[in-house]
Order: sequence, then structure tokens, then C-alpha cells
Amino acid sequence: MNANAQPLRLVIGSDEAGRHYKEALVRHLQTSDLVTEVLDIGVRADCPASYPEIAVAGARIVADGRADRALLVCHTGLGVAIAANKVSGIRAVTAHDLLSVRASVCSNNAQVLAFGAGVIDLALALRLASEWLTYRFDPDCSAAAKVAEITAFEQRRGTLAAAAGDR
Repeated sequence: MNANAQPLRLVIGSDEAGRHYKEALVRHLQTSDLVTEVLDIGVRADCPASYPEIAVAGARIVADGRADRALLVCHTGLGVAIAANKVSGIRAVTAHDLLSVRASVCSNNAQVLAFGAGVIDLALALRLASEWLTYRFDPDCSAAAKVAEITAFEQRRGTLAAAAGDR
């Protein structure tokens, strides 16, 4: 854990299956000294949206620099992570244990964490979210070269896709 961690701007969203967790997580995160802002992008009971729509919206907010990280919730956490990973520059993971939460940031520099409301109980989700806030990626760590390799692969893929579209 990093005792000198700078507060984060967070975006949080869910589908209907994760709505109750999302609402509890918003309340919890708003009380943390490690958070300066929590942007709740839904879903709300009166305004349903699909998990891909919510996940991509949250990931875009992070990719655009309007938030530092996103926390997304669906039934398993898998769907929102897959959808968020479609946004260029985003590394999204599903994690349901302390080691994976730590590694997601410290080893993979993932900006998006996904939970499954049908996989873990709310108390664990709250604990994992609190722990997640304490970690920061060290660009000088041994994992940085691997993260750079992932980024380079994504950039090459984007260049190839753009070239193919020009035909």
C-alpha cells in the first residue's frame, strides 16, 4: 500500500444486476480520503441500460482523462470488463480477491476494476474497493516493460485496423 497515494477521481457504473452493489459502493467511496470525486453513471432503477453501454461509457471517461479509474459491476464482472477493454488505452480486469486487486494496479496498471455481484458478497466488494484505492502503478517497476509491451501491441493493432479501413 502507498501511504502517500494521491486521491482519485472515480467513475462507477453497473447494469441492473449490479445496481445495489454500485449504490453501496458509491456511498462507501464518497467517504474515502483517497477519493476526490465519484461520478455515478448508472444504471438507475428508472433508467435501464445494458452492461456494454455502461462499461464503455465508464471506460471512455477514464480514457478521456475525466476520471482516473472506473469501478464497474455486473452479475459476474466479466461482461463489463470485456466491454470496457474495447475502449482504446483501457486495461480492465475482473478481480474478486485481494491479490488480484493489488496485481491489477501494481503489475498491470489496470484503470478499470470489475466486480460480480453474483460472485462475491457486498462486504467483500467494499473491502476490495477500499484496498484498490491504496494502490498506484510504479512506472519504474519491473512490470512496466510488460505494460508498455501491451500498449505497443494495442497501438500497432490500431494502426493496422486504420490501414485496413483505408482500402
